[in-house]
Amino acid sequence: MNTPYRLEQALIKLYNAFHNNRLNPEDCTACAVGNILDNLDSWKHLSNDHGSLNLSYVGRVHQNLGRKFNGYTPLEILQIEKVFLETCGFATPLCHYNKKPVNANTKETLFNGLCAVVAYLCALENIPNVMDYSKLFEFEDNMPKYHLDTLLTI
Repeated sequence: MNTPYRLEQALIKLYNAFHNNRLNPEDCTACAVGNILDNLDSWKHLSNDHGSLNLSYVGRVHQNLGRKFNGYTPLEILQIEKVFLETCGFATPLCHYNKKPVNANTKETLFNGLCAVVAYLCALENIPNVMDYSKLFEFEDNMPKYHLDTLLTI
C-alpha cells in the first residue's frame, strides 16, 4: 500500500512530536495540527474559536480558494484539531468554563489523542487505519490468519 505523501509527512511529524515530548493540546504550535503544520500558529486564524469547526472569514477565504496547508484544507485542519482535543478530554470549542482534563499531558492521554488523529487522517485518505493491529490477532482453525514478515525486537 502506498501511503499518500501528506499522510506520511503528518505521521512522521506526530511520531516525532510524541516521542520528543513536543505534543501539547494546550499549545497551538505543539498540538496535533501545530505539529503537522511545522509548529506554526498561523492556522489558528482559520476559526474564531479553538476546537470549533466553524471557519472564520479568513478560513472561508482559504477554503473557497482551495488552499491547502501541508496538504490539508482548512476544514480538515479544524476537524483534526477537534478530534485531538476531544480525545484528550477537552470539551470543544475551548473556553474557560468548558470541561478540561486535570492533566492533558500524560503520555496515555496524548497517545489516545494521537491514535484518534491517525485514524481520522487515514479515513481522509480512504485507507485502513495504519495503527490498527487487530488483524494480527485474527485466527482461523486455531491458526493465525496473518503472519508477521519480520520479527520485531526491542
